[in-house]
Amino acid sequence: MSEGYEVKALEAVFDGADDMAELRAEVSRLSGRVAAMARPAIGGGEEDGQPERKAFVERYLRKGMESGVELKSLSSATGADGGYAVPETLDRAIDTVLKDVSPIRRIANVVGVGSANYRKLIATTGIVSGWVSEVAGRPETDTPDFAEIAPPMGELYANPAASQGMLDDAAFDVEGWLAQEIGNEFARAEGAAFVAGNGTNRPKGFLSYPVATTADGVRAFGTLQYVPTGAAGAFPASDPADKLIDLVHKLRPAYRQGANFVMNSATLARVRKFKDGDGNFLWRPGLSEGQGATLLGYPVVEAEDMPDVAADALSVAFGNFRLGYVIAERTGVRILRDPFTNKPFVHFYATKRVGGAVVNSEAIKLLKFAAS
Repeated sequence: MSEGYEVKALEAVFDGADDMAELRAEVSRLSGRVAAMARPAIGGGEEDGQPERKAFVERYLRKGMESGVELKSLSSATGADGGYAVPETLDRAIDTVLKDVSPIRRIANVVGVGSANYRKLIATTGIVSGWVSEVAGRPETDTPDFAEIAPPMGELYANPAASQGMLDDAAFDVEGWLAQEIGNEFARAEGAAFVAGNGTNRPKGFLSYPVATTADGVRAFGTLQYVPTGAAGAFPASDPADKLIDLVHKLRPAYRQGANFVMNSATLARVRKFKDGDGNFLWRPGLSEGQGATLLGYPVVEAEDMPDVAADALSVAFGNFRLGYVIAERTGVRILRDPFTNKPFVHFYATKRVGGAVVNSEAIKLLKFAAS
């Protein structure tokens, strides 16, 4: 190897060493800056996470400049209380009064529809069959009868307004909170309609259908069967739980799989006190998390829209609501933000189109607090 080549090789090594030294120095400098950024600042500057406080002190208190100062985030005190202002800590969560939301949607059959004209065909009678010998003729059997169900639909809407100043000054997500509140209110309103709606521009509730004591196969289609308690506005004085047993067995076994009791909390408070002949409560609380309480072996749904116990009231329902009641909704809740119509207010126009109807009047039974 020549002498000139060895010299060039050594020079390249030295140059690389200089580059490495510079690289190490740069890394050390950057590491120091990162460490300084990670440490909490002591001086109370912008590093402390409160740039609005620095702006208030430096621009407003010192120079009397309001431009660029977030006065809306400051709380002031009087001179006697100290005479200075500091950024206030805002609670971003809004506590609201909880409302009772009907759970009928959870146990009914919910279908999404693409138009307002939803129709459903129901076979009111089955296909007739017959017995014949091996060589006998096969006469034609009767065909099933059909009924068309068209759940009444209506548009549920709300159009609250908020001032632009409120929206500008609020530190919470106003629109998110408003959407949640509208959703809860819509759930409450539609739940009441699913129980007792009259079907005019709204769903028709299952308590709005005609009722009779006649058995399945005899009643007209669309008429629900009820069981009288034998006492006006009350359970019978002796063996009151027997009426609940009668109600269960009025429902055919094919519908009992998936059936629920439905009543409000006041009625449930009475029922929970019922005992069998051995003194055991008929109410069975859930033994594990996620397992609901049962009455006579069936789940109980508390719907505050069910009527209280009174004369001729249909206060208890029992049935398979997934087979007996359909909820048809065209879309979910839609919210339109409108800052133009009524300045300086911003309107939040929310709409929801939903309908409901009984599709199988044999799948739901009612307990009527009447003598007959």
